[in-house]
Amino acid sequence: MRGTSVVVAGGGLAGLVAARHLAEEGLDVTLYERRETVGGRVRSREQDGFTLDRGFQVLFTSYPAVQQELDLDALDLRPFKPGAVIARSGERSILSDPLRDPKALLESALNREVTMSDKLRTLALRQDLRDRSEAEFFTGPDQSIRDYLREWGFSEKYIENFVAPFYGGITLDRSLSTSKHVFEYTFHALSMGQTAIPKNGMGEIATQLKTAAADAGVKIKTENSVTGLEQKRRHVVVETEDDRRKADRVVVATTPKAAFRLTGVDAIPTEARGCVTQYYRFESDTPLGTGKRLLLNAENGSPNTVVPLSEVAPEYGTEEAELLCATFLGPNAQSLSDSELATKTRRALESWYPERNFNNVETIATDRIPFSQFTQPPGVYETLPDVRSPGKRCYLAGDLTQWSSIQGAMKSGQVAANAVLEDI
Repeated sequence: MRGTSVVVAGGGLAGLVAARHLAEEGLDVTLYERRETVGGRVRSREQDGFTLDRGFQVLFTSYPAVQQELDLDALDLRPFKPGAVIARSGERSILSDPLRDPKALLESALNREVTMSDKLRTLALRQDLRDRSEAEFFTGPDQSIRDYLREWGFSEKYIENFVAPFYGGITLDRSLSTSKHVFEYTFHALSMGQTAIPKNGMGEIATQLKTAAADAGVKIKTENSVTGLEQKRRHVVVETEDDRRKADRVVVATTPKAAFRLTGVDAIPTEARGCVTQYYRFESDTPLGTGKRLLLNAENGSPNTVVPLSEVAPEYGTEEAELLCATFLGPNAQSLSDSELATKTRRALESWYPERNFNNVETIATDRIPFSQFTQPPGVYETLPDVRSPGKRCYLAGDLTQWSSIQGAMKSGQVAANAVLEDI
């Protein structure tokens, strides 16, 4: 096994995980990444003293691959409080998990946005999903999230006022047409662990994985992508922007569209859900008072959510100003100008907080992300490609082989590395 050469195409979470595991087994591993930095869709940057992630992202600490691959203590996580603040004109109300957030029990019980029967059904659903294994969540009959919740007996009021904006933020699909498997898995994950962001940004996840891969012996070459593959009987010819070389095995862990170009595997999902996240500087002596929770737009979904990031992680902001972000969903969001997006956010905040003035909310940056997730309608997981779909000596990694999430990406890296090791 030692001396076997492996090329990993792509330095996102999947590629970094796969590369590390292969190098730890003594293989000669080289990872190519077209960008200047690794991390794929999980990146951060500093601008004007603020920490800006590439779009609003969070880490679910209960994900199995997260617990296996990351040192959570070293990430110095800043957790959100469970639940959210449901916001509409002139009114804000907290809906939280009474089991994990007992201090919000009374406020949640008195919340008029959802019925008491919905609250009791939520507890029953939590119990129903509690003891399922990971494998059980993505098998069996499937349906949309909306149909699933209706079948459970949840009211339209609960679905529209809470689930649509909350899970709209997770699935980028406020219509709730996404597979129920995603809802079940993430609902379980939310119940079992924290939702958090690292002190220094989500990019710290990629930095930690990169360090682990390099320590294991992976040669990481950034600003140099794999542009072509040619499978031979005993090796693979790998073309990059700088050279042409042979490898015994190749793991393709690129974006779905790039993976399709390199492998020609038709089952790779390339239809996308995107979003636009805008970041704001907000100078105020009075925080928004969400108690480290998301603000959900229960009225029109534009923006879908507003997040007081520096309330959760003070390190994201500065001494002079807080950091807010707002996320917009749907294809129309991509065509709105920065000023149009900012106006919508200010109007929403002024509607939710009529007693306050938001003229000093200043736009810092706008992230337009056309491909945040691949679309995940009911039944999609039965059609996704297998790790060995490219055939011979090539393998697929990336959430495109699992489900669109940090968990899916990291697990796919584990699966790809195991497949390579089994085959050699």
